[in-house]
Amino acid sequence: MEFPNFHHNQSSEGSSSLRKLAGRGKIEIKRIENTTNRQVTFCKRRNGLLKKAYELSVLCDAEVALVVFSSRGRLYEYANNSVRSTIERYKKASADSSNTGTVETNTQFYQQEASKLGKQIREMQNANRHIQGEAIGNLTVKELKNLESRLEKGLSRVRSKKNDLLFADIEFMQKREMELQNANMYLRAKIAECERQQTSTVAGETIYETQQSNRNFLPVNLLEPDNSYTSQDQTALQLVINHAALNL
Repeated sequence: MEFPNFHHNQSSEGSSSLRKLAGRGKIEIKRIENTTNRQVTFCKRRNGLLKKAYELSVLCDAEVALVVFSSRGRLYEYANNSVRSTIERYKKASADSSNTGTVETNTQFYQQEASKLGKQIREMQNANRHIQGEAIGNLTVKELKNLESRLEKGLSRVRSKKNDLLFADIEFMQKREMELQNANMYLRAKIAECERQQTSTVAGETIYETQQSNRNFLPVNLLEPDNSYTSQDQTALQLVINHAALNL
């Protein structure tokens, strides 16, 4: 790319600069290969740039900061205030601009999302009214058929779910009934066992009392005198009794 080689001077020098430009050709802007020529050009252009920065700050009351590094790494700078403060001001301005752009972008995004959500809400509200048989006056035959098909499918799913719940309840009640029957049979068996134990205990006590009564009972014939003894036996028995009484 080629640019005209001229310097923009003040208004008093404008006509002479234009006359000089008319007599010159165009200089191709590219890297100068010759080291000496490149260094000379750098010094001239650098000084001109620094001068223009100074003029801009004075004439236009602008805050200007210029930083230049040569090919050898040498620093050249100019600032009518302070390079550091101007750079900090630049950072703050860039951050504010970036934040402003981000806020605007986020605002547009949320507005679009809100619009989409509002549209979806309206569609769902209309669909609910249609399901309830409301606001169907403007529907076409095709739309009514589709609505009827959706209602039939929904009703089928509702009935299927209802039957599943009923079967589950019946199965639970049957299982509960079996558990109660088993518990009832167990309790009946325990009651019967307790009754048998009580009956056995009462019978044992009755037999024991009968045996005790029989032991305390003496037959009547044992208390009556035995007439089978002879008179001699009775006399001897009487003597023994009398002798025992004397000893006492």
